[in-house]
Amino acid sequence: MKNIKLILGVFLLSSLVTLAQKSQNNKKTYAEISVKEGGKWEGRKYIGGTFKNVQKLKLAPEHTDHSFDIRYEGPGWESNKIGYRLYLDWRNAIDIFGKKTDAIVLPQVGQDGFDSYHEMSDWGSDILKAGKGIGIGSIDRYLNNERLHFYEVDSTLAKVENKSKSSAVKINYYGWKTAGEKIDFTSQLTIASDQRHTQHTIKASKAISGICTGIVKQKNTEVFKKVSQNKRWAYLATYGKQSLVPDQLGMAIFYEVSTIESEVNAEFDHLLVFKPSNQTVSFYFLGVWEQEKDGIKNKEAFIKYLDEKLIELNKKGKI
Repeated sequence: MKNIKLILGVFLLSSLVTLAQKSQNNKKTYAEISVKEGGKWEGRKYIGGTFKNVQKLKLAPEHTDHSFDIRYEGPGWESNKIGYRLYLDWRNAIDIFGKKTDAIVLPQVGQDGFDSYHEMSDWGSDILKAGKGIGIGSIDRYLNNERLHFYEVDSTLAKVENKSKSSAVKINYYGWKTAGEKIDFTSQLTIASDQRHTQHTIKASKAISGICTGIVKQKNTEVFKKVSQNKRWAYLATYGKQSLVPDQLGMAIFYEVSTIESEVNAEFDHLLVFKPSNQTVSFYFLGVWEQEKDGIKNKEAFIKYLDEKLIELNKKGKI
């Protein structure tokens, strides 16, 4: 009898593990943040150690760009269509991982070298050069013809959440100081199954001018703009041979017209400057890469896709 119970127990455990593996394999979204443990700080560089995924992270005071303590420099999130990452430092830019597969890939990105993801692999690669720009859909502050970065922040807390049909990254910036003004700021980035777009929900503790988002300027691109039939929603988009490959990449931001104070053709970016507010504001951003599995491969298909999303926003107020 004991042997039968043992066999049944082993079988049950094996079945549960198999079901868990199948569930993970069937997931279409994922978010993570991976930090090094077991090493040490030498100045502003983290030496040694191995990566471990965590659910939340308080940014080390030593951390800056290229500190080597966070795998691919910040949190990442993906759907079965595309992936994104946020530089969790003064740059605060969002980058794009182009995917040639519909499988979850982020757990393997950057494991074999700090910036190995810049080289094309079976799953894809980093395809956007943010450079001195804002990347796609991230947050900054624009005053007096200058983008003010996240140089001075008292503390930064990042969390990730994975649900059955969506994944999210939430960042809390406490004491973000720019131009003599200090605020707390929250940023939540959510991606859903079978979608390319990320919903970006932001909130400032104080209504200040200049909070902005945008799309980094690249060569060989066209800019497209359109407003929905009900005049509530609009998009700003770019398309062209602007990926790092280089090949065709489209980027777009969908926003509520009433939340925007101005559009700015800045030196490095196409910017959307929000009206001062301490209320929650949501917008959407997305990338479309020609090498994506069953992807959009030309300008005409890209515009058609954007227009369909705009019609959806016009009807439902969300996508």
